[in-house]
Amino acid sequence: MSEAETEPTGGPLSAVQGTAMYVGAVLGTGVIALPALAAEKAGPASLLAWLALVVLSAPLASAFAALGARYPDAGGVSTYAMKAFGGRASAVVGWCFYLAVPPGAAAAALFGGAYVSAALGGGTATTTVTAVGLMVLVTAANTMGLRVTGRFQFMLAGLLVVLLLVAVALSLPKADTANLEPFAPHGWSAIMPAAALLVWSFAGWEAITHLAGEFRRPARDLPRATYSAVVIVGGLYLLVAFAVIVVLGDGAASSEAPLGDLMAQGLGGHARYLAAGAALLLTTGAMNAYYAGAANLGAALARDGAFPAWMSRGSVAGEVPRRSLAVVSALSFLALFAVGLTGLGTEPLVLLTTGSFVAVYAVGVAAAVRLLPKGTKGRASAWGASVAVVALLVMAGVYLLWPLAVAGAALLYLRLNRDRRAAAEEAAVAPEPPLEPAADATEGRP
Repeated sequence: MSEAETEPTGGPLSAVQGTAMYVGAVLGTGVIALPALAAEKAGPASLLAWLALVVLSAPLASAFAALGARYPDAGGVSTYAMKAFGGRASAVVGWCFYLAVPPGAAAAALFGGAYVSAALGGGTATTTVTAVGLMVLVTAANTMGLRVTGRFQFMLAGLLVVLLLVAVALSLPKADTANLEPFAPHGWSAIMPAAALLVWSFAGWEAITHLAGEFRRPARDLPRATYSAVVIVGGLYLLVAFAVIVVLGDGAASSEAPLGDLMAQGLGGHARYLAAGAALLLTTGAMNAYYAGAANLGAALARDGAFPAWMSRGSVAGEVPRRSLAVVSALSFLALFAVGLTGLGTEPLVLLTTGSFVAVYAVGVAAAVRLLPKGTKGRASAWGASVAVVALLVMAGVYLLWPLAVAGAALLYLRLNRDRRAAAEEAAVAPEPPLEPAADATEGRP
């Protein structure tokens, strides 16, 4: 490991703030609706799907943390692909991640808006207005820079964890273990479709790698943040999923707002307002982390010649990539407008996003296997994560066509901008010029 890879960067993020970013990125919107959707597919056996994905996410998160600690760069997985497989692979991964964020952000904003609509009424109009407000808020927070973003995320993560724990604690006294029977009403084979739905809940372990260069000491703080987040997120998911099933029973499968129904069991009818607040916190946390990561990635890609050069401002650690952020925000609004115009709903957005992230995971884990030193914990985690990636690829199925199309577009862009890309790569690997010998003190004097 080179000295540059172990030295502290002096960035604004601490291990605690990094944990909050992780919790916001991964916990996010999955806990809002997916416990009910998974219960509809597999009944109480969906708990096994939750548990399996928690277990599989541990080596996946650990592998990305090891890469981020060793190579702290705003490019994240794109940088790892560059080091492992070259510029084309790097650009393809970068494009897949960057273009996955806008549809994912639009879907997340609509999830949060649906809870507000359920509490206040107003239907689609309330949902859409809330989604727009969330996008504006997250864009503004990231425009102010990562120091503000880290503190903002820490506050959000703390509040949402408290709300979830309170909701579970107040509702569990009304739990009935009879709701666990029959445990697998749709057969054991239904666990796999349930797990496929839950992939959305566990996307996010790669997101913070784009912010690795913003940690004060990436080699120390990034792994600490990762391990803490795995425990917090995994525990909360399992607690909420278990409570939804044992408290709501058969109603869990048909609930459109399972978190709200869970809170209502312990707090009464007004809980729908608290549920809406919790949903907004969860949604804002996820969107905040992804906007920050994608904005840094876009600037890094532009710096390396894979995106237009005018987007490169902000690619240096500590700078705010406002131009790249503006593109992410604009594309997110475009995705939201497309959903409103066509009336297709959020499902296509979720599935397209999931397909892209699975492709990113596949390349990232392959890079980890190639780059991380043999005999290290990171290398062992990478091999374990390979098993998880194979399962995710099978689950993604036909929706892998979207990242394939994005990959084709990225390669075409590189071909059309070959000269600038070559210059960027040469600059990245060029050795430092030798220092000129000091001139004699009398040279040039009369």
